[in-house]
This record gives sequence, C-alpha cells and structure tokens, in this order.
Amino acid sequence: MLALFIMAFASALGPVAAQNGPSHAIAMHGEPELPSDFTHFPYANPDAPKGGRIDYSVQGSFDSLNPFIVQGDGARGLFDQFFGSNVFETLLLRSRDEAFTLYPLIAESVETDEERSFIEFTLDPRARFSDGEPITPDDVIFSMKLLLDKARPNYQNWIRAVDTMETVGERGVRFTMKPDAGREIPLLLAQLPILPEHAIDAETFDRSSLEPMIGSGPYIVDSVRPGEVVVMKRNPDYWAKDIPSKRGFDNYDEIRINYIRDDNTMFEAFKRGLFSLHIETDTGRWTTGYDFPAANEGKVIKDEFESRLPSGMYGFVMNTRRAVFADEAVRRALVGLFDFEWANRNLFNGAYKRIRSYYDGSELSSHGVPASEAERALLAPYPDAVRPEIMDGTYVLPTSDGSGRDRDFMRQGLEALQAAGYRLDGRRLVDENGTQLGFEILLNGPSGQALAMSWARTLERLGIAATIRVVDSAQYLQRQRTYDYDIILHNYSSSLSPGAEQLARFGSVTRDLDGTFNFAGVAEPAIDAMIEALLAARSREDFVTAVRAYDRVLLSGAYVVPLYNPLTNSWVARWKQIQRPETTPLYGPQFQTWWHEPSE
Repeated sequence: MLALFIMAFASALGPVAAQNGPSHAIAMHGEPELPSDFTHFPYANPDAPKGGRIDYSVQGSFDSLNPFIVQGDGARGLFDQFFGSNVFETLLLRSRDEAFTLYPLIAESVETDEERSFIEFTLDPRARFSDGEPITPDDVIFSMKLLLDKARPNYQNWIRAVDTMETVGERGVRFTMKPDAGREIPLLLAQLPILPEHAIDAETFDRSSLEPMIGSGPYIVDSVRPGEVVVMKRNPDYWAKDIPSKRGFDNYDEIRINYIRDDNTMFEAFKRGLFSLHIETDTGRWTTGYDFPAANEGKVIKDEFESRLPSGMYGFVMNTRRAVFADEAVRRALVGLFDFEWANRNLFNGAYKRIRSYYDGSELSSHGVPASEAERALLAPYPDAVRPEIMDGTYVLPTSDGSGRDRDFMRQGLEALQAAGYRLDGRRLVDENGTQLGFEILLNGPSGQALAMSWARTLERLGIAATIRVVDSAQYLQRQRTYDYDIILHNYSSSLSPGAEQLARFGSVTRDLDGTFNFAGVAEPAIDAMIEALLAARSREDFVTAVRAYDRVLLSGAYVVPLYNPLTNSWVARWKQIQRPETTPLYGPQFQTWWHEPSE
C-alpha cells in the first residue's frame, strides 16, 4: 500500500523529452511553451503600474499565520494559488496558461533525466529572504525535512518519495527519487515553500501561531487582527521583482485579506466600496443584484470569464465512515432523489446544467462514451466496480418535470430505497430494525442552504429525516478536518492534468488520516488501481483511458450527489480603479497580475 501511496504522486501525462543539461523550465508533458529568453508570462502586463491597495474578502475566519500545517486555520494570501504566494515562494513558478509547466523563481534552472530519477535545481544567486539573508541549498534541504516531519499529509507524502537530498556546489541542490516515486513528484517538489533555516523553530513549527514568519515573497505581513484581517505590505527590497516570471505581478503596495462571516455581508460591503472586488457565485444576484448606484454609474465593472477546464464535481458528499452511508445502494438512491430540475428552475433561473461526470466537458469524461477495450482491461480485475449502465455509457441521472410534485420521480426514488432494505412505516422510512433513515447536512455558513433545503424537502416527503446545520467557518473547518459530519457540500475542482491530488481525495490510504480531502471516506481497491493506472500512463491515449475508467468507478460508487458546475463561467465584479490584463490564461483570471490604476 505504501508503494501505491508513493506511486500515486507520479504523473500521468507521459514522457518529457530528455534534458540535455540544465533548462530554464520543465513541463509535465512535452516541451515548455515559452523560450529561455521569454520576458514575461503572456497573461501579465509588464508595464502595469505599481501602487495602491487591494482589499480582498473571504468567508470564514483564521487563527494561524502558518498555512503549511494541520493545526489551526491558516490565513489566506500568504501561500495561495488564488490570491498569490505573497509571503512564501517556491523553487519554480507554475504558468497558469499551460497544463503543467514550471518556470524559474528561486531556482534559475532545473535539470532531470528522461525517467525523472532525479531533479536538480540551481538557485538564483539573487534570491533572498525578506530579512536580506541569501537563500541557500541548505535552506532548501531544511525546508523539505521540516515539511516531511511537521507539515500537512500531502506535503509529507510528496517528500517521502525522495531517496536522497544533497547540495551540489555552492548553489545546487539535487533530489534523487525512490524507484517507484513516479514522474510527477519532481515537479511537486518544485512547488513546495522554501523557508529560512536561520529563522524557523523546527520544534514548534507544527503549532498554530499568529507570529509572522519570514519568507522570500514580494510582501511582508504588516499587521493582523485574528479572525478579521491580514495586512501585507510590499517589500521594497524584493529580490525577484525584475525576473521574467514575476514581471507584471505583485502590483499593489498593500494587500488586505478581510474575513467576513457570510456571503451576503461580503456583497453588501463590496457595494459600499469596502472591498475592491467580489467573486460572484450567485446566478440570480449576478443577473439582477447589481442594480445599485455605483454599478449604474460605471464605477463598478462586471467581468465574465469563460472556463476552459473540466467541470470537477460539486455536490453533497456522503461520509461513508458513517453507517448510514456504508451501503452503495442507499447512496445511489439518495443521489437519485435530488430534484435538480426544480432547484435549477426556482433557485437559479435555469442557469445551470447538471454535472454528469467528474470531468464533464472534456475528453476525460466517461459520460455518454462506452468503455473502450483498454478501459475494460483495466477494470477486469474489479468486475463489480462499475455499474453496467455506466460501463456502456448510457447512464443518466433521474430527472423530474420540475414541478416539485413529480410522482414518478418520487416513486423511482422510493423503489430504490426499498430495494436497499428500507420500508415505509407510517410517515417514516425505516430499516429492518425500525430505525428511521436520517442524517445531518453540515454547511459552512448560509451559502448552499437553499440547495440543502430543496433536497431535504424532497426527502421529507419519503419519510427521510434530513436536518441542516449551519456553523461558522472555524467550527466547520475543524469538523471537516476530522470528518465529523454526515454530509457536506463541496466542490472537487478539476484540471487538465489530474494527478497527485486524487489520492488525497479518494485513495484508501488517506481514509483515516485527518486533514486530507478524502471527505467521502473512500477505500475502494478499484479506485486505488485506477489512480495508479492514470499516474503510470506514458501516452496521452493511455492517460485518457485510465482517467475515464477512474471516472466510471467514482460515479458507480455514488459518493457525491452531483449538482452543477459553479465555474462554467467565472464572474468577478470590481471597482473600476482595479484594472486587469487583456489576456486571461487557461486557468482563469489571476489576481496577482491585476493592478490599482492611479486616480486622474
């Protein structure tokens, strides 16, 4: 099992051309798109003005300035794909306009072989921590050992695939992989934070703290109000401001991450100009809720960005660690009892289409596609892992007439539950012991409450006791971290190169580890095998085959009640002084490249 765990962090995208010595970049598959003399990323504006302030808002709370450990709720924006790695940095920087390619940051070059049996980084001699101390190979090795011992499980498992770490000359550091480490691990190591050995107490690193840590990023934590706001100010001596990978980035003098308890409060504060932008997730509000003076006067701008990524899976996740969800037949029946047609019509003005796959909208999806012979060969050792209708591509979710009173829809759901061993006892649906079928839906604040209430009303009509509990972010994250819930609402995002993250989401070895993303408690040999297959694939054809087979096993397991793709389009409203580049990359808007336009 340990071998599978390590292998699961290997890449699925096939061989890269053998490097002939150090290179400026490394791609998961094929060659980097940008040449060694590139001047900036195509989605950044190298002439963007510097200055001003941006106020972000996020829902929830925080009680720690260490985003790398399990304990506590780490503050956003310190080491963050969304708001930027503003305080801590990595050896290489991922381009958001390619599937998976890394370019120079702390390391000025990278070297590997065709098998990726090792990876060697040469550090940029200019690289400095914010206190002025140079970043050395010893800092890199210290960081890896510290994270292996004290950090989150995903970091630990990437580093476990390393056999040896050693310095090479004055500025080099080399990692030799274990034989079964796989192809993705070297790239994942390049995305781990590099921390200063001279300024970190390794003994207490895994304890939640509000004491700012030293990093090498463009900003320094200036002030903190626990649970409310983190203020970061530009480091005027930032070492990397002129390297190509960072031109057009980090344009504000000050960044504020403001924590708010609920989405409605965030939106009202945005309308009053307290926050610089608002990431909209409510279709009704996007359509009709921006009829306020600032928007009508052109002071607030609405931007819509079309997604070019697979759907992912957004839905109600059933925790199979709980006895009520141990039976796949029960889960499948509950999946069929979400009246999407009614919810879409009444809650979202018909704006959405239901998700049909974990990779809907891409070639990786198994929906509507009969399994190929290659898929069937992968799945042959697990004859019961995929339902026949999912194997042959004919599976569709039950649909209603949208009235909320569709008797055929309800009858189909009841029959499925009766086949799973339940019966009606008056107005209660009970098992053979007379225990009513019931569970609690845990929500992080009021967002999603309308969806949960819609589902609960349908279930109530069949005698199922579905209750809804809304808690604050701190309590929600604690319960999520320890899997203390029946059902949660979650969005499993997806990419063009699913890989290492799949084990943390659905691999057996993460089922009983706190702090992972295996929210459903999945422990299924067929899923483990399909993860191993997609990570071991060497050609695009084999990769697509493995991901489709994986998709079929996940859908057959009925771990999630599919809802809709919330990211079909990204909606962002901004005050007009916040400007953005004309080019939007493959992975969507990158706020680290936006800027504050000086007043005329």
